Amino acid sequence: MLVGDILRKKTPRVVTVRMNETVGIAAKLMRANNISALVVKDVVRSEGNTAVGMFTERDVVRAVAEHGANAINVKVSQLVSVQQLVSCTSSDTIEHVRHLMNRHHIRHLPVIDDYSLVSVISMRDIAAAVDEALNGTPQAAA
Repeated sequence: MLVGDILRKKTPRVVTVRMNETVGIAAKLMRANNISALVVKDVVRSEGNTAVGMFTERDVVRAVAEHGANAINVKVSQLVSVQQLVSCTSSDTIEHVRHLMNRHHIRHLPVIDDYSLVSVISMRDIAAAVDEALNGTPQAAA
């Protein structure tokens, strides 16, 4: 099974936050969209709009633990590591994506095809697809 097989069944919605936004704004975005992770984007004049990382509920908790009530004013850039974005493509296998998630201890991966952000795949998406395949439920047509 490929990442693209799962994405065809998902709503193609990707919620992003900019590096210079605050934890408070990021938390409001997650709450408003009922999601637990945001793709972090940075505007680089030479490259345009670029995905540089992920901001998750864990980052919100870490900000509160480190900064207390002032966490809502901390910039996302202070919490997100942009050393190397861990991502996948829609043509990657689910096994490869599970390996990446386990190796990097993450639950969400941005899906980038031809240098464009197309979606985010989560451990929950993978688990649901595997359950569906194991239970013999018919797969949607490709």
